[in-house]
Amino acid sequence: MTDQIYTGVDVGGTSIKLGICDRQGNLLHTFEGPTGTDGGPQVVLQNIVTYVRQLVDQSAYSWEQVAGIGIGFPGFMDMKNGIVKFAPNLRWENVPVKDVLEQELRKPVKINNDANIAALGEAWAGAGKGVDDLVMLTLGTGVGGGIITGGKIQEGHNGMAGELGHIQIVPDLEAIKCGCGQKGCVETVSSATGIVKMALDALERGEKTMLSMHEDITAKAVLDAAREGDEVARRIVNRAGYYLGRTMSILALVLNPKRFIIGGGVSKAGDILFDPIREAFAQYTPPSSQEGVDIVPAELGNNAGVVGAAGLHIRG
Repeated sequence: MTDQIYTGVDVGGTSIKLGICDRQGNLLHTFEGPTGTDGGPQVVLQNIVTYVRQLVDQSAYSWEQVAGIGIGFPGFMDMKNGIVKFAPNLRWENVPVKDVLEQELRKPVKINNDANIAALGEAWAGAGKGVDDLVMLTLGTGVGGGIITGGKIQEGHNGMAGELGHIQIVPDLEAIKCGCGQKGCVETVSSATGIVKMALDALERGEKTMLSMHEDITAKAVLDAAREGDEVARRIVNRAGYYLGRTMSILALVLNPKRFIIGGGVSKAGDILFDPIREAFAQYTPPSSQEGVDIVPAELGNNAGVVGAAGLHIRG
């Protein structure tokens, strides 16, 4: 039995995922419960306290072995002081998470952004294991990002480093407005939401595609249609991959990572998406900046955030 264990907590809008990891990043035990967002911060924080205790009680480990608790939240935060400054999905502002939970649990608590902890999880025990310099992009409702350099999360001077989905890469004539208020962000074309929007636009223009047989268009439906040779779907997926690859070429010049990791539901598409990503990256990145760089899918799936949160006390 390991001497010390670390508890990771990944807080989402509807559920809270928890896990216990050892010092090597091995996931030893998991637990999940509802977030309770409607009850406000007090209810959610109390749920975290309850779930952490249940997680440990149901495992083969003792409370005395818990060396630290790490928590990931969807939003903007003051990591140093452990304050969630703004989390729109939770409807939180200026919640002193660290102080409240340390008082309740009597264990060290660290917090970070959910995209950062996913990147840390993959770096510690997933597709980035053994790599000190990497960038992770998560393709879901938006495009999230996390940057690891020298084995550590890069947060920036006020915690905003890694907002990679809002790199403006789409030319003005093609650009549409992003949820952030700007135009042409890579998120508008390379996220699941962006892929669906491009499909709906094609249908509205009356283009012939098997997607017209679907009542509800999803990103998976577009990717599946592209894999089956549908020309409209393939064009949409190529466009999503192209702009993601161009975005990564910019990041390669600035950060010079050894590895790019693509996560999120869209990343399960396989070569139909990864081929245009790699082609655009090769086309727009100088040879010296792409030498030895690989682009791979994430490995930990929904557990990346839990593992990364636990890792905040070791690699954060």
